[in-house]
Amino acid sequence: MQPSSNYQLLYPTIIAWEEYQKYTPLSPFADEVVEYLNALSASLLKDRESRVYPDVITFAFFCRKANLLAQKEKYTSAEILRLGRGIIFHIAPSNVPINFGYSLVAGMLAGNYNIVRVSSKQFPQVDFIIKHMHKLNEAGEHANVAKSIVLVRYDKTSDATAFFSSFAAVRVIWGGDATIATIRKNEIPPRSFDVCFADRYSIAAIQPKAILDADDAEVKRLAENFYNDTYLFDQNACSAPHLIFWLKSQVSTKELETAKSCFWTAVHDLTESKYNLQTILSVDKLTAFYCQAVNVDICREEMPDNYVVRSKMHELPEAPDTFRCAGGYFSEKDIDTLSEIAPIVTNRYQTLAHYGISTEELKVFVFDNHLVGLDRLVPIGETTAFALTWDGYNLIDTFSRVVMIY
Repeated sequence: MQPSSNYQLLYPTIIAWEEYQKYTPLSPFADEVVEYLNALSASLLKDRESRVYPDVITFAFFCRKANLLAQKEKYTSAEILRLGRGIIFHIAPSNVPINFGYSLVAGMLAGNYNIVRVSSKQFPQVDFIIKHMHKLNEAGEHANVAKSIVLVRYDKTSDATAFFSSFAAVRVIWGGDATIATIRKNEIPPRSFDVCFADRYSIAAIQPKAILDADDAEVKRLAENFYNDTYLFDQNACSAPHLIFWLKSQVSTKELETAKSCFWTAVHDLTESKYNLQTILSVDKLTAFYCQAVNVDICREEMPDNYVVRSKMHELPEAPDTFRCAGGYFSEKDIDTLSEIAPIVTNRYQTLAHYGISTEELKVFVFDNHLVGLDRLVPIGETTAFALTWDGYNLIDTFSRVVMIY
């Protein structure tokens, strides 16, 4: 297949595709890759402009050598010989700016060459990271690793997906079901395979007694963590909770309502001071409530304005994930035990954010109910924290191959 010319090459400035395809796979967490990512991290953190982008700072900290070496201890074994699979073609999502970087890093750490299609939407964080990648390249540092990276941008009319798919060892697709189906129409080589991160749904579970026992500073931190999980990406990230469960068994009805009021007041006050609520989202949230009310026995909880919209469910429908909206729309349900959640958990469920619930309780919930969904159970505030195990995939193992010597 001839190279497509219908794309924008973001990094490097020029490329010879025939030479690029003569890749040399590395072992996972190769020293030269770790050094390159550490240099990129240092470059990002030294730039004062990075302070404008908290997600860039988080990405830079992930790429620090100390963290990568800790990940190496966790994800590699001296007894198992692994090498990268070759060229990985990543199609990044449009709703989380920095996702392209994490997908790229996972592919690099597994020992591969990587082509990343970044979102066609313009995000300053993306441009900022690419600027520093060019800065490293211009300094002539880590040339062997730098030549393995390609970043492109193109729209849906381009035939570039077909070209990159034609020689990809792995194709990584981040997107909704329709996006995945469309991309899969483009053939990949016989021994290649797709890794798909489809649209997912996430929830939260809160122990109200923990809120009642917390001081004002802790409640404020909880609100900030919840804000980062939800409003930071307009509640569009797959990991953003939409349905909140309140464990009521350890508190009275009055205490439960006090805990809810304390939590939501803190969330509202923070959101009002930080969040840019677009008018269209207020309309969308009203529409979402009416649509939900037609199908489920609900009532709207009183809040000062549209920054936080709360829908209290008196019953738990089979598919609550069909009732969601961006920008601060939350369904709520009171439950006695976590097991009450199990009947609705399908493989579309990604993350359970929790507060005040012990690790042992969470383990019992997962294993006793034989859940088919929920790949991540994390404290509120950590739903967007990237890990090299994502959506149930060990990315280092998935993006590399085992070489057996007998």
